[in-house]
Amino acid sequence: MTATDRAARFATSYALLRAAAAIGDMWVQTDTCARIKGATDTNPVVDRNEETGAETVHGTREGQLACAQHCATYTATQAGALLIGSRLMGLRLRPGRVAAALALSFATHYIADRRQPLARLANATGKGAFYERLAPVCGSFELDQAWHHGWETAAALLLAR
Repeated sequence: MTATDRAARFATSYALLRAAAAIGDMWVQTDTCARIKGATDTNPVVDRNEETGAETVHGTREGQLACAQHCATYTATQAGALLIGSRLMGLRLRPGRVAAALALSFATHYIADRRQPLARLANATGKGAFYERLAPVCGSFELDQAWHHGWETAAALLLAR
């Protein structure tokens, strides 16, 4: 395989992963997963039933499950995009590399979407104030997206070989 072939495989793989990531994050993810995926026992998410007034408290276990469910649908969306796109483009991606790239995407997406690990990383790198900023940009969202873009690049590099 030539360097040009690898570059084309990287560029196409990255485009497919990035587009599928946006779809998986914004269109496929359920509202429940979006609300609860970061819940912990020390920072729970409380849902209130508008009709009964009853409250449901979501802690660490519910947050972990919601995040895993979201990451599964997110990764399945990326897998579908890679399968369809690579067939249409004639990329002939290697199944083992696809599995490794998707595993990397799932694991790193889970880490970021549990929220606390990314908040700790932001604090450790001097980005804590930016992470907490809500306007004019939402710092936590921007750092989350930068994290995902970086790992999608790594996944595309795996696929390029």
